[in-house]
Amino acid sequence: MQIKPKSSTEVHPMQEQDANQAQITRIEEFINEVLKEDLRQLEKCIDQFNEEIMEYVQLKNTLQTFDTHLPEGYKTQVNIGSNIFMQARVRKMDSILVNVGKDVYLEMSIPEAERFSDTRVKILTKQSDVLREESVKKRAQIKMALIAISERAKLIQDV
Repeated sequence: MQIKPKSSTEVHPMQEQDANQAQITRIEEFINEVLKEDLRQLEKCIDQFNEEIMEYVQLKNTLQTFDTHLPEGYKTQVNIGSNIFMQARVRKMDSILVNVGKDVYLEMSIPEAERFSDTRVKILTKQSDVLREESVKKRAQIKMALIAISERAKLIQDV
């Protein structure tokens, strides 16, 4: 019985297949460890911006309600500590305190507070839009990486 040595063409496809499989594994790791994590972080930041935008929109709506429907003031209850509430009446609403960030409050008139709210919403929306564009880019990178995996898998099957 005679044993034929394997030719170099028989070994080469197997090595190429192993290399393609290793490349697929590296791409999958890159997708899961880098791209998807970046995408999660971007989505988290976008959610934070959206929450802040909603707070400023709510501020503006509340101010408009006060200005149009409650010009003489309103009644409320105020927590004076240990969940003990006291009834209070706000008669004069010519100025309010607005949190401008980092727990810094400024006294503003209602029209000033509305303008401040509009400005913050515009700024936050622009920042959020930039993050959304980055998110779209990350999604495209993930899609391209998945296409690369698909092409490598086809190469392995064809061999």
